[in-house]
Amino acid sequence: MIDRRSVLAAAASFFALPVLGIPSKSRAALSNLRLGRSQPFSFEDLIQEMQLRARRPFVRESSLPQPVLEGIDYQQHGKIKFKTDYALFREGPGEFPVTFFHLGKYFRTPVHMYVLASGGGPATEIIYDASYFAMPSDNPARQLPKGAGFAGFRLQESRLGDQQRLDWHTNDWVAFLGAAYFRSIGELAQYGVSARGIAIDVAAPGRAEEFPDFTRFYFEPPAEGSREATVYAALEGPSITGAFRFVMRREKAVVMEVETHVFLREDVTQFGIAPMTSMYWYSETNKPASVDWRPEIHDSDGLAMWTGAGEYIWRPLNNPQHPTTFSFEDKSPRGFGLLQRDRDFDHYLDGVHYERRPSLWVEPLDDWGPGSVQLVELPTDDETQDNVVAMWVPKQPAKAGSNFRLRYRLYWSADGAHEPTLARCIATRVGRGGEPGQNRPKVAHKFVVEFFGGRLVNLPYGTKPLPVLTTSTGTFSDVFTEAVPDSVPGHWRAQFDFTPAGSEVVDLRLFLKDGSQALSETWLYQYHVV
Repeated sequence: MIDRRSVLAAAASFFALPVLGIPSKSRAALSNLRLGRSQPFSFEDLIQEMQLRARRPFVRESSLPQPVLEGIDYQQHGKIKFKTDYALFREGPGEFPVTFFHLGKYFRTPVHMYVLASGGGPATEIIYDASYFAMPSDNPARQLPKGAGFAGFRLQESRLGDQQRLDWHTNDWVAFLGAAYFRSIGELAQYGVSARGIAIDVAAPGRAEEFPDFTRFYFEPPAEGSREATVYAALEGPSITGAFRFVMRREKAVVMEVETHVFLREDVTQFGIAPMTSMYWYSETNKPASVDWRPEIHDSDGLAMWTGAGEYIWRPLNNPQHPTTFSFEDKSPRGFGLLQRDRDFDHYLDGVHYERRPSLWVEPLDDWGPGSVQLVELPTDDETQDNVVAMWVPKQPAKAGSNFRLRYRLYWSADGAHEPTLARCIATRVGRGGEPGQNRPKVAHKFVVEFFGGRLVNLPYGTKPLPVLTTSTGTFSDVFTEAVPDSVPGHWRAQFDFTPAGSEVVDLRLFLKDGSQALSETWLYQYHVV
């Protein structure tokens, strides 16, 4: 699991010296940076290089003094502040300056940063120096050698004074930090869910999870007035290499187009494409008594899927007692994502604003063929750990020597990028079965599933939606639907008692219909019998 409190603890900054191999048009943007010598670059060359590297054994860069990195702990790392006077693209035609994160105890892999010439051409490395950062005189970071590298980078808000945006000196909208993790503030200006370049054996039996690293980034100078930032990346790990291109747009939401070419050094059991990582502790579904004063704590509350057959599915998240993997087989998926649907502050009551956490949606831009959307849920007892992973796992085996080329679009938004016209599931509640005032059956559990919007809004007076229920095992009783008595049109709930037949995990399925017409998306739930 990933320590969320460490991921964006501090920023890095840059100093500068003369520019080598950069056209004069770009020098205003780079005049304060210490740069190395230039070398040829193209995305095609990067792809070819990473393919060749996959044929050689993995060697991790280990030239840095590890005791120094160990000393740059969470507190020390938080005292290292980026000097925005030295941001990449601080001047010139580009919209979004680039700032950098410092290495430390939790970010030990050196990441090398390169700036490209305008219009393509050579890449020139940005050389690390401690003077790029504001830090206390006794901070262990001062002991790192020149050229040590960085931990990651951020894209700052527009420096052109857009009144719709936040101050670029103090606010960023994209951050790449730690292994192959990256994230965005999305539409509501709040970090939450993270994306990953690739996921290797997250929950494969008998295998430890592998965390490949982005080891190099290449920044393309933006065109004048552009709302796009283009970044190339090299990925390396014991089992894999890869070349990535990210084209990122700061719109109402944040949209990223990702092209990736990955090459396998070794066999991979669970090969996760377009993975995302989030936190779910508890919600209204099944909050333990007195576990915390806040009503809900989660960055995401469900997995949404739009299948190749056109079905919309909602799978509420769980905090299980043991690690679990939910797998939904599909062919040519249209999209999936971890969403935060509950946007009511009163449901969280926390100043860290869980109600603003972005939803993250993946839209394949090619036919991904057969495979499965897999959801891995790990137990947690607090909010500091990311314990949920969602990803696409292709049916094609990920064998040593094989390669994958993938294109997809990421939407960091308030709602899912492709919300259904059907009613959406907005809450799942679980309690004791039976009726108040009567003897309660000991083994029955009551489910109340709420749907809102879509075709439910215009149901003719007197029409009740019909609940369609299925289960992998066990029986249903006391099944009915009713309008939620809150005077909001289109707000309905399905209620039923469920009695399990054994101790195995149960898969429940529900949707609402009127005649032959579906009124809601499909609710899936994985119930762990206790």
